[in-house]
Amino acid sequence: MTITIKTGAEIDGMRLAGRLASEVLDYLTPHVKPGVSTEQLDKLAHDYIVNEQQAIPAPLNYAPPGYTPYPKSICTSINHQVCHGIPNDRPLKNGDIVNIDVTVIKNGWHGDTSRMFIVGEGSIAAKRLCALTYEAMWKGIVKVKPGIRLGDIGHTIQTFTENQGFSVVREFCGHGIGQKFHEEPQVLHYGRPGTLEELVPGMTFTIEPMVNAGRREIKETGDGWTIVTKDRSLSAQWEHTVLVTETGYEVLTLSAGSPPPPDFATKG
Repeated sequence: MTITIKTGAEIDGMRLAGRLASEVLDYLTPHVKPGVSTEQLDKLAHDYIVNEQQAIPAPLNYAPPGYTPYPKSICTSINHQVCHGIPNDRPLKNGDIVNIDVTVIKNGWHGDTSRMFIVGEGSIAAKRLCALTYEAMWKGIVKVKPGIRLGDIGHTIQTFTENQGFSVVREFCGHGIGQKFHEEPQVLHYGRPGTLEELVPGMTFTIEPMVNAGRREIKETGDGWTIVTKDRSLSAQWEHTVLVTETGYEVLTLSAGSPPPPDFATKG
């Protein structure tokens, strides 16, 4: 396994790409409302990334081994869709929850982030799932510092999530990121403390827990990309790209419109 360690100018490149990815979500936020389709959101995002940011939407035509090329510029996963939902012409409805996942490439570097949006007035259960999934991501982020292991992050996220009565998807995980969309290491959102790779300064990876209101089992739909919960329970996900610093962590995918970190992440 080769984990790329970023230095100086490389980290600056990752910071820029990360901020741009987050600014796409800022730009989309006022448009996420009942009656708007995810196809329209995709078009807005594509034009903004290409024309305003002079960047590249990484998902468009992305084709890992065994997959057909992904046909859109963002991923939009609604309600019981876990991840990799393909934008389409179905209008969003009041009460839907949707994850919008954005990855941009700027000057060769990738920035990857996602947020949950509640369309109109969401149910109490949907709001709780989205809020606690956000906390779960940050529980993992604040663990990041040199010397800890990836299993410590996964264990923290899993324990918090399961204590809330939710389940963590196992088949998809966070990942190293840099000049490639997906690099080593894999960042599991479950696991045992003291296991897996040790963190060192200069590592960059995503933390992106997928949390189901029901059971953790998932399945792929017929389009070859969209993943859904087997029991059709709601699913939520948040994602940030994180840098391991000499003393802790830096979140690279922050912008003016980013939701504020939870209180526990700002103390200390």
